[in-house]
Amino acid sequence: MTSVVLILFFAVIVFIFSATVRIVPEYQRLVVFRLGRCVGTKGPGVILLIPVVDQARMVDLREQIREVPHQTSITKDNAPISIDFLWYYKVLDPAQSVLQVGNFELSAAGIAATTLRAVIGGIPLDDVLSEREHINNMLRTRLDEVTERWGVKVTNVEIREIIPPRDVQDAMNRQMSAERIRRAVVTESTGTREAAVNVAEGEKQAAILRAEGQKQGAILEAEGQRQAQLLKAEGFADALTKINSVAADAKPNTMTLQYFDALKKLGEGASTKYIFPMEFTGMLENFLKKDK
Repeated sequence: MTSVVLILFFAVIVFIFSATVRIVPEYQRLVVFRLGRCVGTKGPGVILLIPVVDQARMVDLREQIREVPHQTSITKDNAPISIDFLWYYKVLDPAQSVLQVGNFELSAAGIAATTLRAVIGGIPLDDVLSEREHINNMLRTRLDEVTERWGVKVTNVEIREIIPPRDVQDAMNRQMSAERIRRAVVTESTGTREAAVNVAEGEKQAAILRAEGQKQGAILEAEGQRQAQLLKAEGFADALTKINSVAADAKPNTMTLQYFDALKKLGEGASTKYIFPMEFTGMLENFLKKDK
């Protein structure tokens, strides 16, 4: 009998201790109700409660993430699409999150689903597919307006997947295929054009180089001909100079004999007309006088 009493005594002690002493982590708070009336938020650390009189609700202050499963929504242009998204929230006022709403997460999930349908209903399908960031901001703003009175802050909303109707998906696939074909054709035509430009540029440069080479060749050839003519003229001038110097020392009879030799060669030709220089008669007189 005594052992049973001791066991009951220790059980009561343990119950009273567990109901009286609560250890609250840094990221949690206790909303304490005393005889049904909220007396505030307690924590973190060791919290002492009055057994039976005090009741406590634990609230997590960390940022939480929740998933809203696929919801079928109708766009502004009457296209049914399926969307799921993630939303992030953080409790700012633990007491309000307990006092203002019975089941915060269930209520917030319902608000998120209805808000999504309302937002998508005012946006055309093309904008839904291309403006995710805008829709995310609209959802976050709408949700935050509702949850603010619950002491909860919606920090972010991220659309995870958008599934358009089958016919829209087929049209998008055809559009992407056509776009790829268009890009391929544009790329090919651009490459062909650039290749033709490069070929034309190369032919132009080659023609310029050929013309420049022909020009330089003509200049060099003309310069060579000019130098040859100068050398020939200089040689002819030197020859004449030597001839004149030799002729100046030659005797008149020698020159007369040279004229006779020239006349002999003229006589061998078929010509019937002969031209004699005036000096020849004077030289002939000197030659005849000397013979006398």
